[in-house]
Amino acid sequence: MTAKKQAADRRGSVFEVGITALRLGLTSFGGPVAHLGYFYEEYVKRKKWIDEKTYADLVASLSSSVAGIPPFIRRSTGVTLLLLFAVLLVALPLARAWVHSPLWALFDSFYRAGALVFGGGHVVLPLLEAEVVPQGWVTADQFLAGYSAAQAVPGPLFTFAAYIGMAAFGWKGTLVATAAIFLPSFLLVLGSFPFWHWLRHQPRFQAALAGMNAAVVGILLAALYDPIWTQAVKGPVDLAFVLGAFLLLAIWKWPAWAVVLVSFVGGGLRAWLG
Repeated sequence: MTAKKQAADRRGSVFEVGITALRLGLTSFGGPVAHLGYFYEEYVKRKKWIDEKTYADLVASLSSSVAGIPPFIRRSTGVTLLLLFAVLLVALPLARAWVHSPLWALFDSFYRAGALVFGGGHVVLPLLEAEVVPQGWVTADQFLAGYSAAQAVPGPLFTFAAYIGMAAFGWKGTLVATAAIFLPSFLLVLGSFPFWHWLRHQPRFQAALAGMNAAVVGILLAALYDPIWTQAVKGPVDLAFVLGAFLLLAIWKWPAWAVVLVSFVGGGLRAWLG
């Protein structure tokens, strides 16, 4: 069997890829690090749709949606999508100064959050906090409570945007915030898709991907410290909760949703007992 035939056999149909992604979206609890593990086991180990090097390249470039499907977007369409991404990034803040609408401001804030943050969902937290808390859309306590709740539901952390939109402006805010924060990644991924296979074989692009992998680690550590650690751990009891949750998750291999549920009950008992 030729290498080309083997590669074709590894590809899933569009329907199969869609069903697999839907199942992962419904069952993948935890943050982006946990999701990467789920995706690796499914796409690389079980389905064998992509090899380990391709998967590492996709993670580095934050383009995790190809899964062996042949290119279906023309280069002219890709360029148009990339230009639209850039135009919106520049035009939305300028229009915000003229259009005095809370929902427009919300769309602008969440579009920039989705466009400028690389490295996973946790990295978006400091930027989102700077956008929504000083403006009074949500309080700092509501922000952290929403982050905790987002860890207990499956899917990407960017679903946190739906919570903030609802807390700030009701169901309209939910629709606007969710659409705005996901739109940049769709434009970037689909726009770069026609050029992906060419880019990943360029030595300079490979070097850039290696640097991005290293930078992502540092960015995630910074986000872990601020705002999560600085605002959530304020005393010995909080530290004990953190250590207990870490042991449940890392040592005893509890699912993330169960750890969040236990922490929620423990926090409620602590507040009730004073």
